[in-house]
Amino acid sequence: MMAMKPAYRLLFFLLMLLAMANSGRAQGPDYAKEYRLLKEQILRQYYNPRLNYYREHAPARADDRPSSYLWPLCALLEAYQAGEPDAKDFEQTFGIIRKYYDQRQPAAGYASFPPELGGGSRFYDDNQWIGIAVMHQYEKTGDQRWLHHGEEIYRFMMSGFDTVSGGGLYWEEGKKTTKNTCSNGPGILLALQLYRATADSMYLKTATGLYQWVNSRLRTPEGLYYDNLNLKDNHVDKRIYSYNAGTMLEANVLFYKLTGEGAYLKEAQKIAAAADRRFFEKGQFHDNYWFNAVLLRGFQQLWAYDKNTAWLDGFRKAVDHAVAHKNDQGLFGKNGKAQNLVPQGGMLEILGRMARLQKQGALK
Repeated sequence: MMAMKPAYRLLFFLLMLLAMANSGRAQGPDYAKEYRLLKEQILRQYYNPRLNYYREHAPARADDRPSSYLWPLCALLEAYQAGEPDAKDFEQTFGIIRKYYDQRQPAAGYASFPPELGGGSRFYDDNQWIGIAVMHQYEKTGDQRWLHHGEEIYRFMMSGFDTVSGGGLYWEEGKKTTKNTCSNGPGILLALQLYRATADSMYLKTATGLYQWVNSRLRTPEGLYYDNLNLKDNHVDKRIYSYNAGTMLEANVLFYKLTGEGAYLKEAQKIAAAADRRFFEKGQFHDNYWFNAVLLRGFQQLWAYDKNTAWLDGFRKAVDHAVAHKNDQGLFGKNGKAQNLVPQGGMLEILGRMARLQKQGALK
């Protein structure tokens, strides 16, 4: 073989560097490694082993209470499930969540703050996020106790249902002021999970009714979802969040899986396209990371059926931007500012799901 001329050698070398750079961009960070790094920081900076609670902020703020509210634990429960398979993390987190259990009438549920530390209001969506996670655990393990917890949360959830405004679930117990996408979207998912687990048509009827109500009252012209309907004046709060798109996207995929009706898959694809245009046009996240984690659940479920990586491209760029801009404490947020645990839990879930998609070859 003839020796390569110097000019060609230089060109060949530059092309190889370009190919390696492009390959690195296509693959993105090692999401599994980033998951492990963030998990370590969350445990180190937020978990209080002496009290067996998580803190709300890191570093702690002067007005912080002895433990976090329930919402951050909802985020962590799903994050530990989405990442490396370790039932211990899930079990431990759920054990802490049980300390928020509140048996007051009309149905037992989980309070926003532990009763032993003063208690708090009960929100239907907080309970639904827990219900969704325990039903995922039931699907993985077949352990009946998770099904029991899911059924109990369903009973609490339905105590927030009435026919005012044609149906739908309220957001906060005892405050019949708004019915929100964030309390109806996850309600659909929990009902569908229970239907899949039990074949009880009651759950499918609930899911279908909530689905129809959300689409009739809170759906935007482009196929996304407004935040809530105020029942005092019938005013629609037109703020649009990524997690509301995520629950309804995933609901359509699950309806398709359970019924085989192609219209649901088409609707899921429409939501995915609208969400991609709205939330990722600048290659960065605009919502709370946890909101985007819920959206990623929907994208991940849709990819399992249509294998269309276009839904994931914009999301991947936003994740990579966030990873490249972690703060000096290894958390996601600006230096010098106390970081709430909710978005950290959301990013942990995102990284766990991205690691799985990376392994499956879904990130082109």
